[in-house]
Amino acid sequence: MKIVVTGGAGFIGSNFIRYMLSQHPHDEFINVDLLTYAGNSGNLMEVQTNPQYRFVKADIRDKAAVEPLFKEGIDAVVNFAAESHVDRSILQPDLFVMTNVIGTQTLLDLSRQYGVSKFVQVSTDEVYGTLGATGLFTEESPVQPNSPYSASKAGADLLVRAYYETFGLPINITRCSNNYGPYQFPEKLIPLIIYNAVHNKPLPVYGDGLNVRDWLYVEDHCRAIDLVLRRGVDGEIYNIGGHNERSNLQVIRTILTELNKPESLIQHIEDRPGHDRRYAINADKIRKELGWTPQYNYESGIRATIRWYQDNIAWLEQVLTPLGEQGD
Repeated sequence: MKIVVTGGAGFIGSNFIRYMLSQHPHDEFINVDLLTYAGNSGNLMEVQTNPQYRFVKADIRDKAAVEPLFKEGIDAVVNFAAESHVDRSILQPDLFVMTNVIGTQTLLDLSRQYGVSKFVQVSTDEVYGTLGATGLFTEESPVQPNSPYSASKAGADLLVRAYYETFGLPINITRCSNNYGPYQFPEKLIPLIIYNAVHNKPLPVYGDGLNVRDWLYVEDHCRAIDLVLRRGVDGEIYNIGGHNERSNLQVIRTILTELNKPESLIQHIEDRPGHDRRYAINADKIRKELGWTPQYNYESGIRATIRWYQDNIAWLEQVLTPLGEQGD
């Protein structure tokens, strides 16, 4: 297969490319990324010389820049490219709409025009909104986004579905819970807390810190997307979750314990607007239909992640943009 991976220099995209090259060494991967603040070509340094890998710096909104790749003959598109930080979406919602909605539409138009065999839209459980103390998001849950970020992702998802229903474009949508693991940009909770704790800096926590997320190790997510790409039923949505619900405070305390740091570093700050209380995924569909099961539980995944960041503090130093806050 010849696969275009958009946003492949970001956190999940770069992990996906590394995983796919290891599992499918005869496939060809074209990484299309604009290299904004969260995209880093250094995330894929070890595969730069792989003949099955190519990098193209381009904006997915720019049809003229991206179309030549489709003219070569593309089998599949896996769309990771997105602005993804909720805090930034509150400050710049227009940027999120342009990248996440208009960029996706551009890719859909090109995929339809050039007969792409599969378009996989990598989305988020945040499009479902928020949960109370009980219940799980399923693929039939209503789409009720509460932030400009999640609204832009929901808009993109609806466009993807419409291109299947209207034009017959073979698509799948995946909606994952919170990912963690190597190469995550340190505006996100886990790498920011690790970095600050290692340097004995305050650990900023929104509100009471009891917001709950279902934590999914990034390699397990990559394995799931691979299955959807190759075996997903056209037009279907697949939820991907780790069944590892933890509050932000629980995650932070795990990190402090592993690093032997005091809880006195925790600093509660004013909650952000529209902060969803709880996300949790029912992943029965992808388990039953495609045979996916996560290989990492929370304990093994968080320890592997902490070790990676301890061993790669220089990477964190290089990419860190001080925000003074943490978010999803």
